[in-house]
Amino acid sequence: MAKAKIQYTCTECGAVANKWAGQCGECKAWNSMVETIAASDKGRGGRFAGYTGEAGAAQVQVLAEVDAGADAPRVATGLGELDHVLGGGLVAGSVVLIGGDPGIGKSTILLQMMARLSSVLPTLYVTGEESPQQISLRAQRLELAADKIQLFAETQVERIIEAARQESPKVMVVDSIQTIFTEQLQSAPGAVAQVRESAAQLVRYAKQTGTALFLVGHVTKEGQLAGPRVLEHMVDTVLYFEGEGSSNFRVIRAIKNRFGAVNELGVFAMTERGLKEVSNPSAIFLSRHQSPVSGSVITVTKEGSRPLLVEVQALVDESHLSNPRRVTLGLEQNRLSMLLAVLHRHGNVATYGQDVFVNVVGGVRLTETAADLPVMMAILSSLKDQALSTELLAFGEVGLAGEIRPVPNGQDRLREAAKHGFKRAIVPLANRPKKPIEGMEVVGVTRLSEALDQLWNES
Repeated sequence: MAKAKIQYTCTECGAVANKWAGQCGECKAWNSMVETIAASDKGRGGRFAGYTGEAGAAQVQVLAEVDAGADAPRVATGLGELDHVLGGGLVAGSVVLIGGDPGIGKSTILLQMMARLSSVLPTLYVTGEESPQQISLRAQRLELAADKIQLFAETQVERIIEAARQESPKVMVVDSIQTIFTEQLQSAPGAVAQVRESAAQLVRYAKQTGTALFLVGHVTKEGQLAGPRVLEHMVDTVLYFEGEGSSNFRVIRAIKNRFGAVNELGVFAMTERGLKEVSNPSAIFLSRHQSPVSGSVITVTKEGSRPLLVEVQALVDESHLSNPRRVTLGLEQNRLSMLLAVLHRHGNVATYGQDVFVNVVGGVRLTETAADLPVMMAILSSLKDQALSTELLAFGEVGLAGEIRPVPNGQDRLREAAKHGFKRAIVPLANRPKKPIEGMEVVGVTRLSEALDQLWNES
């Protein structure tokens, strides 16, 4: 194999140099020169040959004349929650990048998936971090049928691809991409250039052979996937594995998905025998207090195509500080400050002398504006120390003028709440269904003052 020509490219301005330097000669940026492989004209046409069927055979086409064909066939992974996040299952030739904190369960769930798929499809598990003995011990502890899983311990991408061509797997896992390197580069495994080039070769192989490929990625202390940002652009799907260290529940969230909806959510529970699916995620996020407590309101958030019931809790207490605290968990803090100002101006409720704490139960993060109304209701309930009905829920966006704005998919949210036995809902007037929902009273409001009046009438 001919040695590739190495060059150094500035990550700031794109300038190219034959030798490494601490400072870019063009833009004067420091430590921005990274090792790359010089592009050659030979074979360039076959880079994405998997889309055309023949290297260099791509032609200019009119979009209207392209045969879209049927939807890509899906292969079930054997884990319903994972299939839900992926958009219905695995697609041939798709590349999935899954990231998460160390010990969160990335290797565990992929090993469980491979054990189930190996009975119907040829599989290959490439481990670059753990030894084959460690993988075998995990499979025994999880009581998995591992007699058909092909295991390969290797970190050089050229050898991995060579072994994959011999075994011809339909599903392949590479754990992890930060440990893989190519002999064409001199930098250490995990370097930006190594991660980018190794991932590019693996993606090219997956597209050309129709292999469903899973890449495991590390995350930084900020929670972002380690390595170059282009890594997320190379793959078809990006999944984040989330979970609190003190909780047994794990959440897989789709950040990017070319074959399905983004922001889909899959919930698992970590047990002694691995990760178990949680078929009814709403149930684990609801406390269901035996008696009504103040400062607690149930809302319905939308995670991808799935409505999810969560509990919003607030605690308002007298502050002895000159600058009262505003603390949020699962909610943007600036959003809370804005809602408190609206509550004061349009609800005549002052909290400038109190500390305000807001928490979303279960570690869920509420990023949509539908949580505005329940957050304000929970704050008011805690301030007055007056509990709300356990059969009440609310959702709606609150504007700066005190208006209650509608949110998307209001019908789906209400139907999900009715399934869980909620009898009354305070929602934006535009989200009120035209046909009544059996067993549920839906109150539509247009102003914050109306919502507060309905709230206390109920309680």
